Amino acid sequence: MSRLPQPPRRRSRWGLFIAPALLLIAAVAWSAFWFFAASQVDVQADAWRAREAKSGRVFDCANRSVAGFPFRLEVRCTDPNVALFSQAAGTPLMNAKLDEILVVAQVWDPKRVIAEFKGPAMIADGRGPTSFSVNWRVGEASVRGLPGPPQRADLVFEQPTIDRIEGNTAVPAARADHAELHGRVAEGSPPDHPVLETALQIANGSIQGSHPLLAEPFNTDVQARVTGLKDFRPKPWPERFREIQAAGGHVEIVQSRIQQGELLAVAAGTLSLTANGGIDGEVQMTVAGIEKVIPALGLDKMLENGVPQGTLDRVAPGVKSQDVNNLLGALDRAIPGLGKVVKQNANVGVALGINALGKEATLEGRKARTFPLRFADGVVVLGPFKVARVPPLF
Repeated sequence: MSRLPQPPRRRSRWGLFIAPALLLIAAVAWSAFWFFAASQVDVQADAWRAREAKSGRVFDCANRSVAGFPFRLEVRCTDPNVALFSQAAGTPLMNAKLDEILVVAQVWDPKRVIAEFKGPAMIADGRGPTSFSVNWRVGEASVRGLPGPPQRADLVFEQPTIDRIEGNTAVPAARADHAELHGRVAEGSPPDHPVLETALQIANGSIQGSHPLLAEPFNTDVQARVTGLKDFRPKPWPERFREIQAAGGHVEIVQSRIQQGELLAVAAGTLSLTANGGIDGEVQMTVAGIEKVIPALGLDKMLENGVPQGTLDRVAPGVKSQDVNNLLGALDRAIPGLGKVVKQNANVGVALGINALGKEATLEGRKARTFPLRFADGVVVLGPFKVARVPPLF
């Protein structure tokens, strides 16, 4: 007797709903987590502002809002104001007002925040009137390590401009196509004596109202290490420099490259501060095309007859007429009549003098010279030439 076929067993449809149900639960849980995190922004922001205020950095915001659901936290601050105070003196150091700051953090990486700035920034020295107006096309910052002490910070600006405010007039002070500054605490450095590693890049930068050489567009890339710091709290610059000097700190220029027209230079060395606040140390330079900038440096003027001290002060601050006479006298003693030839052919004489400073070298396929640039308690010496004097930093 044959068995009748069994009807097919009906499969349960509950399995079809498990995945959507789990997805819905995850979405609800994530939404609850995001809104809880957003609700804590004000609490964390106020706690962070309190900590910063104790360190002399006061941040105020006219209006604050939170957005970015579901994966980011975006905190928008309109009409922000940033004030730096000296804790020792209890006096304001700087005050800056901006149009808007947008701070963004990924929910899964809250210790790294990215900020976008909307200019202009009006900067005042202490409680005085506005001193500078700073603007840019794009301004961004990135900080890692928050809410604790920052371990790394990066600033990037596209087309930044700086103007001095003189009365009701904005006077151009600095321009660039691109500028970025990076800083991080060196790995292994103690918290009470941090070693700061920095990198600065400027593309087509210029500085007006200073030395004529700086008014021409230049590109620069500098990497340096700073030691002698105790902390990163706001302090007047003289106080900061005095602190570095007392701790035996220095600035080590690990490498640098500057290009301006036909001039190309790379340099490395270490600079420190004397007890008088003067810069001391030596930077080893390799330069190609230095003869192109001799007139801008003012070295040719030092060799002309009858140059008054006022002219020397304008073209080469800190250089004395007696220094020029001593140099020419030394040339005459070495080779009679050479001093007169140098006076009559100032540019050629200076170029020959510079070529005698160091050794021949090649820099990026170009003929160059390698020589030291010395700083002696604020006096800048290029071979036999005292080319400038840097005022004491404290």
